[in-house]
Amino acid sequence: MQRGVQAQEAVVQPAPETLDIKRAETARELDQLTGQMSLSSGRVAELDKEIAGLKKDQATITAALIQSAKTEMKLSEDIASFSDKLTGLRERQDGIRTSLRSRRGALAEVLAALQRMGLNPPPAILVRPDDALASVRSAVLLGAVVPEMRQQTDALIADLKDLTRVTTSIDEERARLTAALSGQAEEKKRLDLLLAEKQKLQATSEETRVAEQRRAEDLARRATSLRDLIASMEKDMKEVKQAAAAASAEEQQKIAASQQRANDFASSQSRLSAQVNFASLKGRLSMPAAGKLVKRFGDDDGLGGSVQGDTLETAAGATITSPADAVVLYAGAFRSYGQLLILDAGNGYHVVLAGMNKINVSQNQFVLAGEPVGVMNKQLIASTAPVPMGNGAPMLYIEFRKDTKPVNPAPWWAERLAGRTANDT
Repeated sequence: MQRGVQAQEAVVQPAPETLDIKRAETARELDQLTGQMSLSSGRVAELDKEIAGLKKDQATITAALIQSAKTEMKLSEDIASFSDKLTGLRERQDGIRTSLRSRRGALAEVLAALQRMGLNPPPAILVRPDDALASVRSAVLLGAVVPEMRQQTDALIADLKDLTRVTTSIDEERARLTAALSGQAEEKKRLDLLLAEKQKLQATSEETRVAEQRRAEDLARRATSLRDLIASMEKDMKEVKQAAAAASAEEQQKIAASQQRANDFASSQSRLSAQVNFASLKGRLSMPAAGKLVKRFGDDDGLGGSVQGDTLETAAGATITSPADAVVLYAGAFRSYGQLLILDAGNGYHVVLAGMNKINVSQNQFVLAGEPVGVMNKQLIASTAPVPMGNGAPMLYIEFRKDTKPVNPAPWWAERLAGRTANDT
């Protein structure tokens, strides 16, 4: 019987594919909970009142946007952490249940013997010979199995207690996850309201913005590569600036004043100044969104070459922020990159972000580090990044360029992602 019990216990460990199954279940539950999250009309009205109470200038709105984006990113990180904990707890719960099932046969044999005999069998002298023989046989059987039965019972009680603890932990983590999702829904609404308010404050008229967008899209159609696009956009921007300077010195003064307000804000918030050389910011930049790096600069792209940037797997609908202070050089669709954003960080450095579902900034706009610039797709779809991942999760492609040539972004990142620091590569 001992050998039989050992053989049964050998199957307690869950199958290798269990973790993947549990991750899929957690992802489905996360999608369901996200779909159920909606703000009450009263809370939306409170947010409207909060935004209306802000001082209506670029610095105040930008500061509120950056803080809101930072809060939303922290909530995204918490949601990912809670989801991982739920996956681990559910895998452990399945392991305990498998362990309990594996001992069902051995326990049934012992319980059957107890039912036939009782813990205190009658003396053999008071029963018929055939009953006495059966009693002796049962006593021998019990003498062999009772110690093992006691061990099995102790293990069973321990597993049942562990199962109760795990079930309670699952309920607690699910409650935390629900609370974090609710907070994220509120923060996304606040971001939308702030973005709408900032768009009202944009200096350029709608007609000018549309004309700039059409000119940029025309240049994008004619460009044969990302390098060509950056070069042509920089040339176009210089021409636009020269024409603007010649046409309206007053407008240039307004732009300079706006730039100065943004710089003053950056300084007052102990943020990176727009005047700082991008090369000196190594080890100080934050990722554009919460997530994990699934491809890094220099990795095999599966097509016989190497990846020229980093690919970040994000949550559905994640807010994308600018890694550094920069001017928007290009914002729009471009070839296989999908929605593409090119940020001019100065000194010949450019930051390229691709794969977003929506871009919230426009050409020639000045953005601060941490300021929201776009949103990822809210549903799982095929990636639009130059290096397809194939798992359907939203993928943000990040590329740093110096004088139009790709450089490794790793030294610039401040965070530790996927167990590695930025300087590990």
